[in-house]
Amino acid sequence: MLETKKLLFTNIKRTIAFIVVLSSLSSLFSQEKLLSAVDSYYDFLSLDGYTERPYLNFRTLSDSKWTFNQPEENKWQNQLKPTNSGNYLKIFGPDFFVSYNGASPYGQNDGLLWQGKGLNAYLSAGMRYEKNGFALTFKPELVFSENKSFLFMPPNSVYSGDLYNNKASIFGYHGVQYIDAPQRFGNAQLFKFGWGDSEIRYSSKSFTVGLGTQYLWLGPAKLNPILHSNNAPSYPRFDIGVRPTNIRFGKWNAGKIEARLWLGQLRESDYFDHNETNNYRLFSGLSVAYAPSFLPGLTLMANRNFMCQWEYNSLLSIPDLFFIPMNIHGGRDTWDQRASIGFNYLLPESGFEVYSEIGLNDYSPGLDGYIRYPFHSLVYTSGMRKSLDLILFNKSLRGELLLEVTNLEVSQDFQFDGRSTFYAHHQIKQGYTNNGQWLGAGNGTGGNSQYLGFKLYHTKGLFNIFVHRQNPDNDYIYQFSVGTENTETVMANIRDFKAVMSAGINGVYYIRPGIQLRAGISYITEHNPLYNAIRWEETSKRRSVHLETGINYTL
Repeated sequence: MLETKKLLFTNIKRTIAFIVVLSSLSSLFSQEKLLSAVDSYYDFLSLDGYTERPYLNFRTLSDSKWTFNQPEENKWQNQLKPTNSGNYLKIFGPDFFVSYNGASPYGQNDGLLWQGKGLNAYLSAGMRYEKNGFALTFKPELVFSENKSFLFMPPNSVYSGDLYNNKASIFGYHGVQYIDAPQRFGNAQLFKFGWGDSEIRYSSKSFTVGLGTQYLWLGPAKLNPILHSNNAPSYPRFDIGVRPTNIRFGKWNAGKIEARLWLGQLRESDYFDHNETNNYRLFSGLSVAYAPSFLPGLTLMANRNFMCQWEYNSLLSIPDLFFIPMNIHGGRDTWDQRASIGFNYLLPESGFEVYSEIGLNDYSPGLDGYIRYPFHSLVYTSGMRKSLDLILFNKSLRGELLLEVTNLEVSQDFQFDGRSTFYAHHQIKQGYTNNGQWLGAGNGTGGNSQYLGFKLYHTKGLFNIFVHRQNPDNDYIYQFSVGTENTETVMANIRDFKAVMSAGINGVYYIRPGIQLRAGISYITEHNPLYNAIRWEETSKRRSVHLETGINYTL
């Protein structure tokens, strides 16, 4: 273990040294890591029309080339290094992040990093070279997790056989059976390397095609997108399509359209089973979006994906993405499939945005079935944002209010149909995960989430305060009422709701242009953490603190 640590720190030093040597060749492009402070700041400015989003629905690092419509409204203009599009080389990072969890794991939308109990760390750095339509991005990442022991739920009893011995039988998910979502990633410290936002890409006007491992975000959500986020580690993926481009009929501009077809390779975690033949899965998807010119600010989007075994026949899922079932029960139920539709409506005149995404993981039997019960397997994320102008201590400041509500609970008709949850299906035993973490909403399957946050931007950074309430997996307790006639048994389980309440503050401060410090503290209370409530009004509680800090250096 000591030799491993020495080798890790040696590689880190070499990476940073290499980047510093190249720094004199580079200048800042407006291309930012997903959900980074600068990326979120540019998105905040879009509320009032000061920046223009470079994407409609499909979003990666390569798709996030921000442009300013009104540069004079940029409060961080003295902190962000100037753009020089004449240069072909951009240096990323180094970006260093450290967190500490006092009692149990806490964190989401953190990619390769598993923020377990104890100390956690993340480091990423790299560069991007663009010329003649080609772009080569090299941005790997290194993570560490102390991964200390804590009390968690007994795994589902289906993991009791030899196939799961010393893996899911110890660390496996407690909820609806067959999901590769370990409650703890082994019993030792974790060191991991990933390719992060690396890729090779060719683009010509709006056409683009690429191969790499860049993190992907689908849909309008800011915290819990239904089908894809950066919550799980990145994975090898090929995509082809068009970035936002105008549709013209003669002289009439009908609006913008975006479309992307993609497929990738998902991997099972090291803590699921001993079957080496099912370690990989094919993940294919189709994403389209349209922003009509006759309704400025509105964007409509649709996403669909299939998850299949890693075998030759699974390639048939790609053309199947274009088949829309209407009269077949379960659709073409060959693949594990999910779909979503959504919209976001941005009103720059009011500094206001509203958005929603609705997801399905199964299909009703034809149009009549949709009419009679349209909520079958339906989940959603909805939210709103509002920009605010404030005067505080005789200084002009700008704020952002964000509210997002997510519901991932199984629809009520499954009380008749059997045990189920949104991020699982019978075709794929690993569920909707990659390397043991949720591909979609970081809140996880079967629960709900309500987030309220307020950010205050000033010339040297930002300050954020938030409250967040979650039910991690209500489907776990709903399953016990299926087929149960004993009222006392049902009531004994229904009181076992688990909830997580968190509140915190965090912020970013530029100590000098290009050098960004960040820090935060959150207080977390898990109500009924082991689903063993004594009464409605009496449950155990687990209290914890989450500390985080980091530095990002733009060279």
